[in-house]
Amino acid sequence: MKKNKLILTITIFIATLCGIFGAPARAFASGKAISISPTNERIILTPGETYHSGFYVVNPSDSNGVLNYSASLGSYSTESGPDHKDDYGAADINTITEMNTIMNWTKIENPTGAVAPGDSQILSYTVTVPKDAPAGGQYMTILVKENPEMKLNEQTSGIGQIMQMAFVVYAEVTGNTRKEGAILENNVPSFLLDNKFEATSRIRNNGNVHTDAEAILQVWPLFSDEEICTNEEDASLTFVMPNTERYHVESCNLPIVGIFRAKQTVKIFGETSTIEKVIVVCPLWLLFIIIFAIIALITWIVVRVKSRKATPETA
Repeated sequence: MKKNKLILTITIFIATLCGIFGAPARAFASGKAISISPTNERIILTPGETYHSGFYVVNPSDSNGVLNYSASLGSYSTESGPDHKDDYGAADINTITEMNTIMNWTKIENPTGAVAPGDSQILSYTVTVPKDAPAGGQYMTILVKENPEMKLNEQTSGIGQIMQMAFVVYAEVTGNTRKEGAILENNVPSFLLDNKFEATSRIRNNGNVHTDAEAILQVWPLFSDEEICTNEEDASLTFVMPNTERYHVESCNLPIVGIFRAKQTVKIFGETSTIEKVIVVCPLWLLFIIIFAIIALITWIVVRVKSRKATPETA
């Protein structure tokens, strides 16, 4: 490459966060677009057997040309935060661990292709699991990248935009898996200055496979069993990777003033934590009125007492 020629490649790299499944993802560059659907897949693998699957590479109808793409395998990190206090997992092309060994077992059947605007093409992959494959979680990405023809002359400094998407594979290899979890926090507030109620929890997955932690929140009036809000029939699920922690917030809107009962139950693997509390909702303006009324009452009592002491008793 000549010294007077600068090529800056900007990679648009979108990987689906753990726990969000099924929705198509898109990247744009210079009027072109690339989309994959679904964006991830959970699979169960058995040692000694072969697994076949795939996903769609889509060139949206509003794209301005044919999408030429290539696909390759990439690793996936279970940890996404520097402090690992709330890990979603993320595509990681630089680090490969024992949880990315699935890359060695996988073959992309059609690693290149061309898709016209408004059309799609299935990208297939095959996982051949060794008989001695270790039990537990295995993770990888299939990177789908546009192959643009970049023509930059010697006098031009250019910026080439390369669109790239990641399809995430969350695999569980059957066998002697370790499914252990811990509920580090399960919090319900007792006093609110507004009607936005939030119950929080922090969960840790100490096992070697991913799982969904469950959070159920129920709120009732103090003297009634008619629920104000509940997700008991459709519990909130939080995707937790092996040896990571996740923070979860469950919320609902309460009446602006009142006293209520709340119950939150959090579950991961065989661990369960339940907390119940009485909640007082008192907005700031009402709190000021109550404080003013109390001060006024105390002042009135003090004045009356002093007045009686100052008045001589009559025989």
